[in-house]
Amino acid sequence: MTPTIRNRYNITVTGNGTQPILFAHGFGCDQTMWRYVAPAFEAHYQVIRFDYIGHGKASLGAYNRERYASLQGYAQDVLDICHDLDLNEVIFVGHSVSSMIGLLASIQEPNRFERLIMVSPSPHYINEEDYTGGFERVDIEELLDTMDSNFFGWATVMGPAIMANAERPELGRELTQSFCATDQQVAQQFARVTFLGDNRLDLVKVGRPTLIIQSIADDIAPVAVGEYMAQHMPQSTLRVIEVQGHSPHLSDPTETIAAIQHYLQTAN
Repeated sequence: MTPTIRNRYNITVTGNGTQPILFAHGFGCDQTMWRYVAPAFEAHYQVIRFDYIGHGKASLGAYNRERYASLQGYAQDVLDICHDLDLNEVIFVGHSVSSMIGLLASIQEPNRFERLIMVSPSPHYINEEDYTGGFERVDIEELLDTMDSNFFGWATVMGPAIMANAERPELGRELTQSFCATDQQVAQQFARVTFLGDNRLDLVKVGRPTLIIQSIADDIAPVAVGEYMAQHMPQSTLRVIEVQGHSPHLSDPTETIAAIQHYLQTAN
C-alpha cells in the first residue's frame, strides 16, 4: 500500500484473516459509521475501511469535479484501493449509494470480487411509471435546491429524517454532524450524482452473488426497491430486516451483523 493511496483515502486495515472484506460508507458519512459492524469480522477477515474524497480524513486536495461527475469516479476509487492493496476475492460491503459504486466496480473488474453486500441500496430514487423509487422528481429537485441555498439547514432536517428512530435522537444528531463535516461542494455534487442517477440497467450486468439488506421501514430506499433489485439481479438474495431507517448498521448493528454473517456462512 503506497503512502499516496493510503493517505488519499485514509485507509484503515485491521483483522486476522486473509480474505479482504471492504466496507464503503454512504453519502455524507465516513468510515467511522462502520465502527459497530466491522469489528465483528476481524477474527476471520482482513477488514478494510476508507473515506471517499471530501469525507472524513480523506485528502480533499485529490477531489476532481470532472472525475466525480458520475458514480464511475467513485467506483474507480474502489478499484484504485483494490489495485494498491493487491486485493482479490473481495467481499464488498456498501451502504446506500456505495452499493451502486461497488456494483459498478464489480462490473468493470469482476474477477476482483467474490461477492457484494448492499445495505439499504437503491439503483434509482425517483418514481417512474413502472418503478417505485420513493420520491417524485420534484421532491428530489427541491431537496437539491435546499442543499444549495441552506446546506446546514438541510443537514439539520435530513439527518434525523434519514436515520429515523426518533426515540434515539443521538443517532440523527450524529448523521447531521457527519453531513456538516463533509466538504459542502463535494456533498452538493455527490448528492446530485446520487439522487439523480439511474443504475437500473446495470443490475443485470452484475456477475457476482449479491446480498441486498433492506430495512422494513426506510423512507429513502423502501422495501419495493429491494424487491425490484432482487428481481433484476442474477444471483441476488433479498433480506428484509426488522429495523427502522436508512442506516441499520448504526441503528441496529446486531441485526445487520447477523444478516451479513448468515449470508457468508451459508453462501455456496
